[in-house]
Amino acid sequence: MEQNIILLTDSYKLSHYKQYPTGTTEIYSYFESRGGKFPAVTFFGLQYLLKKYLLGVQVTSEKIAQAEKIYAAHFGNDKLFYKEGWEYILKTHDGKLPIRIKAVPEGTTVPVGNVLMTVENTDPNCFWLTNFLETLLVQVWYPTTVATQSREIKKLVLKYLQETGDVRGIDFKLHDFGFRGVSSVESASIGGASHLINFMGTDTVVALTFIQDYYDSSAMFGFSIPAAEHSTITSWGQENEALAYENMLTQYPDHLVAVVSDSYDIYNACEKLWGEVLKDKILTRKGTLVVRPDSGIPKDVVLKTIEILASKIGFTINDKGFKVLDPHIRVIQGDGVDHESIGLILENLKNNGWSADNLAFGMGGALLQKLDRDTQKFAFKCSEAVVNGEKRAVYKNPVTDLGKKSKKGRLKLVVDQQLGYKTVAESEPGEDQLVTIFENGVLTKSYSFEEIKTNAKI
Repeated sequence: MEQNIILLTDSYKLSHYKQYPTGTTEIYSYFESRGGKFPAVTFFGLQYLLKKYLLGVQVTSEKIAQAEKIYAAHFGNDKLFYKEGWEYILKTHDGKLPIRIKAVPEGTTVPVGNVLMTVENTDPNCFWLTNFLETLLVQVWYPTTVATQSREIKKLVLKYLQETGDVRGIDFKLHDFGFRGVSSVESASIGGASHLINFMGTDTVVALTFIQDYYDSSAMFGFSIPAAEHSTITSWGQENEALAYENMLTQYPDHLVAVVSDSYDIYNACEKLWGEVLKDKILTRKGTLVVRPDSGIPKDVVLKTIEILASKIGFTINDKGFKVLDPHIRVIQGDGVDHESIGLILENLKNNGWSADNLAFGMGGALLQKLDRDTQKFAFKCSEAVVNGEKRAVYKNPVTDLGKKSKKGRLKLVVDQQLGYKTVAESEPGEDQLVTIFENGVLTKSYSFEEIKTNAKI
């Protein structure tokens, strides 16, 4: 069912067209991360919002009628809805939104406190439309935050690979297990695609079609392998645990296969079942078995699991002086995984002489759901208005929270030799890195997923 743009806002926005100063003809607003968990953000997801909700004809007589009816009942007042304004857009602009949006190229990582996007009306009669669209446009916080967190984890894992192992394995070190842990299929699609900017491992299939639909890309950007879940192991019964594991090796005789191994006793499974009963099958198999512990204190369980497997299956010392399991076996940790625990796990391995090559991570709700708009303190604020032909610098500066002070005037993002990027007044020197991507219902710039991945490279 097609969405009605007139309904995709907060209720109080309906009354704002009467609240601006008399003679207002332009409202110019910007979007930024005011701070938060990470020092920079990786911008992503705006193209999706534009293509799905703003592109082309969005205002029709049917949508106006629907909105008029709903808002009259919602407010208990049939006078609040600005029907004339929407009819003006339908008549004057053929139902296309008279808005200009500029933004930093998707995939670009920008320090917090900088402008990421600007929005302004292009018709003086539609000054009220700029901030009416805030509710929808600010939802870019979600893919941007997921992309940011995923990239920060990539930087963290790279650090340990550089110190203890081989950086060439980075693309598959963090696997997306997040589909079941999010609030909707749409969240899984958006968040899953955001993760794939940085890594190539995912079990969130809807992220793949999302990329194809909204990011001009038919290539495959996410990959997975056969893997067991507890039901496919425990259905054999505890007495047949070894047979369940053997079946996995038989059914998938080559390449990678992952087997959850903590259904009963992870340490017994590693020492007796994988390490003795099935050792020969593992070592003669044309591929790598990935053992998955799924409970306990992650940093302790991972270390002990690797040490048992090494004692039974074997290991070597790499050229950096760290121990690496026999190539026929590896470990993936998918329980209790987040940015903090990954650091603890890898540091514990390093301190005990083990390479980060031995381990990959699966991350679920913490990757796609355990975050919100305040993780990076995103905000959308008006910074300039034109009233009776005069430009006014618009800003807020609350004495109770100076961190919410907003920027003034028209803005641009320039390259700074020390900071990387810096927000300055539009009148100041420097080439603006913000690109016009949407104007009057038309997408004026489109990014492929390949371009975005290139932009996001560390």
